[in-house]
Amino acid sequence: MTEVQARTVVNDLSRREMLAGALGAAGAAAAFSAAGPAAAASAGAASPAAAAAAAAGSRITTRDGVEIYYKDWGPKDGPVVILSHGWPLSSDSWEAQAFHLASNGFRVVTHDRRGHGRSSQPWDGNDMDHYADDLAELIEQLDLKGIFLAGFSTGGGEVARYIGRHGTGRVAKAGLIAAVPPLMVKTEKNPGGLPKEVFDGLQAASLADRSQLYRDIASGPFFGFNRPGAKPSQGMIDSFWLQGMTAGHKNTYDSIVAFSQTDFTEDLKKFDVPTLIIHGDDDQIVPIDQAARASKKLIPHAELKVYPGAPHGITDTHKEQLNKDLLEFARS
Repeated sequence: MTEVQARTVVNDLSRREMLAGALGAAGAAAAFSAAGPAAAASAGAASPAAAAAAAAGSRITTRDGVEIYYKDWGPKDGPVVILSHGWPLSSDSWEAQAFHLASNGFRVVTHDRRGHGRSSQPWDGNDMDHYADDLAELIEQLDLKGIFLAGFSTGGGEVARYIGRHGTGRVAKAGLIAAVPPLMVKTEKNPGGLPKEVFDGLQAASLADRSQLYRDIASGPFFGFNRPGAKPSQGMIDSFWLQGMTAGHKNTYDSIVAFSQTDFTEDLKKFDVPTLIIHGDDDQIVPIDQAARASKKLIPHAELKVYPGAPHGITDTHKEQLNKDLLEFARS
């Protein structure tokens, strides 16, 4: 989206919808190795560390004392899928995909990022490096291998930074779903990005009345409910608001900088596993040209699927198609 286009969006929406539409829940947010599911299943045998984590319940504690909540659905000996959520949401935002994949034999792990959902709300460490390291600790403590690792919106940034910092030794496939990489903010090297003032405004709106901000994001551009002829779902709006308000105030405030101003270019260059990129071409939160299509250029071997007319929140609005595409890719 060019700066001129961004101004057009501003004129079309109310001031608060503009702040939301700029990125809202942008976060505003391999079957597995060549050996296949059988190998992944054998790799899933519980190690002492994994058994200890299971005994502790659905939480792990990171090295810096942060508790990370997670769900572990499906057969424990199934091939592993990890799904990382967007801003300001939680693992609940993936429930349609997690239920579908788990019902088809996959072990699906979804976690609440630090500061979000049911995880701890630390004052510091609300940045992509910590997000990626928390994910690494979850993977290691559960001793997960042969993973299909996918992230939505901000979660796509978390997945990219995880691969950039920790490699693909435990990852067999990757997915970027309506994801923020490679970079959202406008810079000299990224002239098509959104002006930093947009994100500053989003933080200001969060301080002023984040409850109303989340309602405006959800009722407007996130699900495309601001488009002519759209039929808003109050349930989707309420779920988005509830997940956002469950997250920490300071954590979600800091995360706006994390998802908008972190450059994932070098991380994407390290993707050496089969990768699926999915994005709607009417995404008002994370514009497709500066995100999915730019990521495809940095990951030439990736498969890019474009959902015509789809908004940002495709985990809900296009869940049947997304469920199908994720399952097919996981099985391939």
